[in-house]
Amino acid sequence: MDMMGWYGGGMAGGTWVFMGLFWVVLIAVIIWLVVRLLPSGNHGSSASHPTPPAPSAPLPMPRADSPLEILDRRLALGEIDLETYQAHRAAIIASRGGVQ
Repeated sequence: MDMMGWYGGGMAGGTWVFMGLFWVVLIAVIIWLVVRLLPSGNHGSSASHPTPPAPSAPLPMPRADSPLEILDRRLALGEIDLETYQAHRAAIIASRGGVQ
């Protein structure tokens, strides 16, 4: 009795190669999808996310508004009425010794 015929001939050698390639391609596609869909630090090329150049000189600090400029802006925006504006302006000028 021939034991090789027990499996009904089995799969041919080429079928094993195609089945192996199928699984390799399937696993590669799954890994690629996981890498693309999960957030990461830098999964794109450097051309798609250019880094800004370092400044050659330090940027100037923004100038702080004076109390009178803040008061003027609040009046212009309608946050305070004219009477409040005039009272606060007089108080600021008085606190500076009458100098604007």
